[in-house]
Amino acid sequence: MRIAALVKQIPKFEDMELGPDGRLRRDGIELEMNAYCRRAVSKAVELASAPEHAGSSVTVITLGPPSAEDALREAIAWGMERGVDITGVLVTDPAFAGSDTLATARALAAAIEHEGPFDLVLTGRNSVDADTGQVGPELAELLGLPFLTGVRFLSVVEDRVEARCEHDDGWLQAEVPLPAILSCAERLCEPAKVDPEGRAAVPADRVRRLAASDLGAGPWGQDASPTSVGEVKVLAHERLRHRNPDAPLAEQVRDAVQLLVERGALHDSLNDSALNGTDANIGTVPETPATDPFDAPLVAVVVEPDRAHATRELLGAAARLAREIDGDVVAVTVRDEDAALLSSWGADAFVRAHVDNVEESVAYALAQWASATEPWAVLTGSTAWGREVASRAAARLGAGLTGDAVDLEVSDGRLVAWKPAFGGQLVAAITASSRVQMATVRAGVLPTPAPRDTRELPSTAIMVEPLERVRVLARTRDDDLEVLADAHAVIGVGTGVAPDDYDKLEPLRTLLGAELGATRKVTDKGWLPRSRQIGITGRAIAPRLFVSIGASGKFNHVIGVRAAGTVLAINPDPNALVFDAADAGIVGDWSEVVPLLVAELDSALAGAR
Repeated sequence: MRIAALVKQIPKFEDMELGPDGRLRRDGIELEMNAYCRRAVSKAVELASAPEHAGSSVTVITLGPPSAEDALREAIAWGMERGVDITGVLVTDPAFAGSDTLATARALAAAIEHEGPFDLVLTGRNSVDADTGQVGPELAELLGLPFLTGVRFLSVVEDRVEARCEHDDGWLQAEVPLPAILSCAERLCEPAKVDPEGRAAVPADRVRRLAASDLGAGPWGQDASPTSVGEVKVLAHERLRHRNPDAPLAEQVRDAVQLLVERGALHDSLNDSALNGTDANIGTVPETPATDPFDAPLVAVVVEPDRAHATRELLGAAARLAREIDGDVVAVTVRDEDAALLSSWGADAFVRAHVDNVEESVAYALAQWASATEPWAVLTGSTAWGREVASRAAARLGAGLTGDAVDLEVSDGRLVAWKPAFGGQLVAAITASSRVQMATVRAGVLPTPAPRDTRELPSTAIMVEPLERVRVLARTRDDDLEVLADAHAVIGVGTGVAPDDYDKLEPLRTLLGAELGATRKVTDKGWLPRSRQIGITGRAIAPRLFVSIGASGKFNHVIGVRAAGTVLAINPDPNALVFDAADAGIVGDWSEVVPLLVAELDSALAGAR
């Protein structure tokens, strides 16, 4: 069996900074292999070394500057230590500069075809510096291969892969025929890590280089990229870091609550309109005369089954965009949806794709429809489902796709999608040059408009032949992805709080109307679902108030709450890192602090009423 593992070298988050031009400064910054890519390498080596796959080989491929050879050497060293036939290919050339995800996928597809054929291609689930998750499915579409994302368990059985995939708030059980492309979840296996000495010991002949001329005429790089980066903003979230560890516990609690009150971090549960899921500043969508939606510019929203709140957000955003371009909103569905609800949320028409709820089939139907109608824009949710559907469709259409957008605007008649990067430390304006503009949108970041009066929606159907390469055996949910996205208060627990003690947090959670979030170690232990994980490889959230209890405050976790309005930290260690990421800190045992905090908060909220 021939296996390819795709890796990416990225800057270490802790060292990331921007230059005067707003661009990432790379000189002098330590680089490392992307966390998810480490799992792709490790699993590739594990499969190749299995007795039932005797004679297998692994080829590690990366697209990047000459410095990316270090990531290849680390991967090769990992395989050599385990007796695997492993080599590396560095795809490098100034011509590849400025590649967006689609241009990257095109270059990698050409490299895979040049070096192949391969039976299995493994990638990281996404790159933690950009968090789009687009390259894998775009690559699969370009190569005409089946794809599974977030693979947590897998086995290769004869000519197929059986896999259990970890999605945003649930699981997908599926099997696909070989050859196939799989993206690896963080918990799939141990990461491939080798020290600098081990990397330096890799023989030079284990690494080969490919230039643009080796892969064909192109175009490559920026010339092949349908998206471009405009304005970049640094999101500065300086914290007050107020704490008085020498004061009695009751005094610390009073001071902390006073600070929360002064910062407006506590809502009045009787008057806070945000609690009912609507934005008080957004009124009813004005009625417009019913017109044939296909005579106007279209903003399409791809409706993911069983994501009602996200659908409502997307349709509301689409309606706002459509008003600015004198267009209409079309909901693209894959099952029978409530037309009245779609209408009340902003849809002017809907299109029913008659395909099974399999991502590659939905993407195929969407691309067929979009090719014929050329909508002004296509929006999906930034879920595992939405990312694959949008990425495959974008690759088929040659469309520019912005991943994980947190805001959408219209400028000069074009869509501007604001995308966070580097764990939310900056946000960039992305535009597309393609006729069809596409974006996946993060849940919970857009306002939810009040419903408008319903109207009868015209509808059409998309009929396509099923691809039938991915056999979905089961889909299950163990949580709701939108819970943290919508929460106005979140209590983040670390391993300092045992799961048996979560009920002791219930009075605080109820008083604040808060949801529970967690560090990676907590979800690794299975104490809370992975959808509750906050941080670089989890969720980035923006509640009004975040309360950290029993967490040390490591960078990879607290970066996920950079956008929180106010952060309160509780930890018995006065030197804990979490206090540097907090506005207010209470130094003490959480089991003693929480009852005092509940009493003080209750008094403050009662006074506000």
